[in-house]
Amino acid sequence: MVDGFPAEAFGTNCYVVAPAPGEQCVIVDPGIGVLDRLDEALARHRLHPAAVLLTHGHLDHTFSVAPVCGARGIPAYAHPADRELLADPAKGLSADLTALFGGRLPYTEPDDVRELTDGVTLTIAGLEITIDHAPGHTGGSVLFRLPAGGAFDADQVCLSGDVLFAGSIGRTDLPGGSMPRMLASLRDKVLPMADDTVVLPGHGPSTTIGRERRANPYLREVAADAAGLAAPERGW
Repeated sequence: MVDGFPAEAFGTNCYVVAPAPGEQCVIVDPGIGVLDRLDEALARHRLHPAAVLLTHGHLDHTFSVAPVCGARGIPAYAHPADRELLADPAKGLSADLTALFGGRLPYTEPDDVRELTDGVTLTIAGLEITIDHAPGHTGGSVLFRLPAGGAFDADQVCLSGDVLFAGSIGRTDLPGGSMPRMLASLRDKVLPMADDTVVLPGHGPSTTIGRERRANPYLREVAADAAGLAAPERGW
């Protein structure tokens, strides 16, 4: 089962993933102002958190990681390339975003941070979660793939963070971002997924790989390039 809701700031999606109600779960990307809604979701499904998984190190996805982990004595998992952002999230922000927080970030690093490794399947909370390192939005952005079970009419679910959105991709102009690396991640990690893979992004509505393959201008461009065809117009 997967339950998700947007944070109070930036519309960042926080997800709770478990094999079934009443069991252990993982929490993905607890952002700004999510604590009350997260507690409600856990109580509603009678879930017991085992870990927090972070798709990347940006503050809008990590802001509540320390209180969530600290209150329950559980670890946080992040890719090592974004590890420094957990200690100093300002390193991943633009000047205007830093100014938005008044130059001072009321943030605490979690006590127990463990590494996510590309290609490894993490077994936790009764789930088998495959990690795909997909840099471009940040150096340590990852995708989480796991069997869909009975929650969706698909074989696989992908929690895509800010790598892939419905109709778009994450920005690459922040510190650590790179459009060439993003396009490589789309080509090597996203395009090979099956069309019926359900995508649960870091912002916005869910989608599928097939839908994005047909309509997402960035995926269409990467697919055309891989096939040696002329890239389609992005439409903007």
